[in-house]
Amino acid sequence: MGLKMNPIPYGKQHITNEDIAAVIETLKSSFLTSGPKVAEFEAAFAQYIGSKYAVAVANGTAALHISCMALGVNASSKVITSPITFSASANCVRYCGGKVYFADVDADTVLIDINKIRKLLESHPIGTFQGIIPVDFAGYPIDMQAFRKLADEYGLWILEDACHAPGGNFTDNEGVIHYCGDGSLADLAIFSFHPVKHIATGEGGMVTTNDEALYKKLKQYRSHGMVYQGDSALIENHGGWYMELQELGYNYRMPDVLCNLGISQLKRANEGFNQRQAIAKRYDEAFANTKVKTIIPKEKFSHAYHLYVIQVDDRKGLYDYLRTKQIFAQVHYVPVHLMPYYKGLGSKKGDCPNAENYYEHCLSIPMYPTLTQEEQDFVIKEILSFV
Repeated sequence: MGLKMNPIPYGKQHITNEDIAAVIETLKSSFLTSGPKVAEFEAAFAQYIGSKYAVAVANGTAALHISCMALGVNASSKVITSPITFSASANCVRYCGGKVYFADVDADTVLIDINKIRKLLESHPIGTFQGIIPVDFAGYPIDMQAFRKLADEYGLWILEDACHAPGGNFTDNEGVIHYCGDGSLADLAIFSFHPVKHIATGEGGMVTTNDEALYKKLKQYRSHGMVYQGDSALIENHGGWYMELQELGYNYRMPDVLCNLGISQLKRANEGFNQRQAIAKRYDEAFANTKVKTIIPKEKFSHAYHLYVIQVDDRKGLYDYLRTKQIFAQVHYVPVHLMPYYKGLGSKKGDCPNAENYYEHCLSIPMYPTLTQEEQDFVIKEILSFV
């Protein structure tokens, strides 16, 4: 390939003229925040995911935080999550004063290992733990049917971190398709609209659920804990202006201007999902029977491919080499339990050996719908050349 390549990032947003027009439309409207586009985006997203309710918030971390609040996480709570995730999946428990326990990942899927969770549950008295935050890492759907069964056995709630997986799904043992975040098996699920995600709004997030009571709590917590006119939960009512602070909440609202961008982006969600799967298939074929280890989803699991992760012997060498070729791969993630903050709370190296071994070898290579075949061929060529 003799042509000079432009820099190729691991992920990239795709903003179209239609997206720009949607933003301009809102800028010219009467509302920039907390207007009609918020409810419109929530309804459209809930329909896309398959949930009854959706609550738009400022970002994915805010989504996790108010979800923990709605689920009653407090200083006495103990919650299990994965070490291979962005730290917000664990931090949200700490925001509420709870304690985080990390269960190791499966070496093949890099998803939190349900057998390790069961072992953790069995090693403590019944009632010790309150919930699980499984992560659809890289876009690979968690087997939520198995997790729901385990959670019900121990009286636990499930908060699904589906930030990587809009459109991802799996088929259960009865032949029913469950989409990530559709509320059919998890109590709550959260999504992010960070620029490298499937739907990009700059910042923004969403919580989905089928539980009306949780839905009402989420709406309250995202807006200072206020209850507004028209809500039957008002304790007093002084007039049309009246709003009532009943619990402590936060300013986690998502503005209209970003919601309208999200509505526009959502119209291309299926197209982007299909393009990601096509790119992944080309990578799978290129790296088959090589020293490059890939993650091939099990039958009946439809991967959303927010990330395409490979594992190689010399990860640091390949990372540096690709940068000399203007290919900007990334590492996802440093195990959360090895972050200084969590080590300070008692976590240590050796707690999650599969996660730690994965981290030593993993590299996220370019994966986004506008990645051209020429660019992908160049990435493949350089990876195989180094390996």
